[in-house]
Amino acid sequence: MLSSSDFASASWELVVRVDNPNEEEQKDITLRVSGDLHIGGVMLKLVEQINIRRAEELSLLKPSGEYFKKKKKKEKNNKEPIIEDILNLEGSPTISGPSVSPGLYSKTMTPTYDPINGTPASSTMTWFSDSPLTEQNCSILAFSQPPQSPEALADMYQARSLADKAKLNAGWLDSSRSLMEQGIQEDERLLLRFKYYTFFDLNPKYDAVRINQLYEQARWAILLEEIDCTEEEMLIFAALQYHISKLSLSTEIQDFTNESEVDEVEAALSNLEVTLEGGKADNTLEDITDIPKLADNLRLFRPKKLILKAFKQYWFVFKDTSIAYFKNKELEQGEPVEKLNLRGCEVVPDVNVAGRKFGIKLLIPVADGMNEVYLRCDHESQYAQWMAACILASKGKTMADSSYQPEVLNILSFLKMKNRNSASQVASGLENMDLNPECFVSPRCAKKHKSKQLAACILEAHQNVAQMPLVEAKLRFIQAWQSLPEFGLTYYLVRFKGSKKDDILGISYNRLIRIDATTGIPITTWRFTNMKQWNVNWEIRQVAIEFDQNVSIAFTCLSADCKVVHEYIGGYIFLSTRSKDQNETLDEDLFHKLTGGQEAI
Repeated sequence: MLSSSDFASASWELVVRVDNPNEEEQKDITLRVSGDLHIGGVMLKLVEQINIRRAEELSLLKPSGEYFKKKKKKEKNNKEPIIEDILNLEGSPTISGPSVSPGLYSKTMTPTYDPINGTPASSTMTWFSDSPLTEQNCSILAFSQPPQSPEALADMYQARSLADKAKLNAGWLDSSRSLMEQGIQEDERLLLRFKYYTFFDLNPKYDAVRINQLYEQARWAILLEEIDCTEEEMLIFAALQYHISKLSLSTEIQDFTNESEVDEVEAALSNLEVTLEGGKADNTLEDITDIPKLADNLRLFRPKKLILKAFKQYWFVFKDTSIAYFKNKELEQGEPVEKLNLRGCEVVPDVNVAGRKFGIKLLIPVADGMNEVYLRCDHESQYAQWMAACILASKGKTMADSSYQPEVLNILSFLKMKNRNSASQVASGLENMDLNPECFVSPRCAKKHKSKQLAACILEAHQNVAQMPLVEAKLRFIQAWQSLPEFGLTYYLVRFKGSKKDDILGISYNRLIRIDATTGIPITTWRFTNMKQWNVNWEIRQVAIEFDQNVSIAFTCLSADCKVVHEYIGGYIFLSTRSKDQNETLDEDLFHKLTGGQEAI
């Protein structure tokens, strides 16, 4: 029933349809909105209705024309039914429990959730008012969808170049404007996605829906090759998908509720959270003591034209945020051959566990571009320590930071998943029968291998994750996704002021990267921590940014409106202000001040 005041406020009901890829049934979610409610407000209402915390990390994406191109072709030829991205909110697995009365939602309340599947306990259900998900205990969104068929995967659009990826990112809606202002029509499909790759305060006790949606977004990014990975890494992702798929379909999911396994999940989450947040863990007394150092023999290589790739051994010392190397250990107290300052550098893993290759690629910003350096370690432990130190140093942190040891453990854990033991017992024939390997890898990867060979490789990799509980497996998948070199980069095609050619601009949570559009090689990196101000000339649609040391850049956006890029920069700066000491109330005014535009910041 609506009161007279509802009609007097010139508001109306906005119906959002949530679909399911394997069912014909659909579910509608009704939001009461008014004409002056912008997309940011719609997002806040929507994610509250479906139990996802941290609305500021998500947004709505209008897919480009290419996104549905292959599906439309199949529909025209009528060769097979269309597989759509639909989520069924009826007839899905639920957790039984007593009915509850509707009530009001408070973002500052401390909820009580099931520790494994994350569904709200009955006392918490009063949050969800008259949401249609209340009837289902909100559990459906915490369950992974079944794997798509290889045929369906092959029909989906895949971006093949950075320019193609830039087109996919052009459709983010403006958070400060309404749906109608942005030309969104009735029955038009929008994609709910994590727009910002800073997943704050992930907690399996409260965030099963959020973790599952992150897992699904990561899974599709891998399958559709929106992010690059090696074949070895693809098999790890496939093994985790297979494991998660089996557990999601199992009736024994509820067996993973003993305290020890919950502790394992929370420990994995603690490590993951430090990594995803860039090491924002609380400092300990360790941080105010002497800064530790690493010292060991490593091999170094600098790419030069007309010279074959040859590594030379030196004695390396890592302290603070710098690496110095010497001809041998005895010369450590003298002048180094060179000292490398890693603050603001790009750190890229160069690893092949099967081939016993443990390398680190460093792209260090210099006045005229990027200085490329390769380091080679001897074994996993050495690699994990030096890689973790490099990652922290790139963010301006030292090994005294409390996030260093969790970072080392994360790297070792990922290497362990990569370690495929050919002598290990591969699963039984019965288990082999329920594996369709082409469902768990990208179509391009599937074409390189025979089905039986691919299945054997996936099952072999599965041995390293077979004992993981469901939520931990999803967290490990997210962690592996996060460890990829391209993780968190959103691409746009731009033209820098003074340049005669187009470049790719990569936007991450802490930096901007200028990338050669032809080769994909990074040219220059600028850190947000060094940013003094940025503004947009709305008449000529040009973004201008000033950094420390009198560094200024300006560019026009070619693949999207400059407002999209402006909002990305402002959004990441806003997210960097979040703190665990704050309550969960979103500072909407600050968010829209930083992302809304129209004035210099």
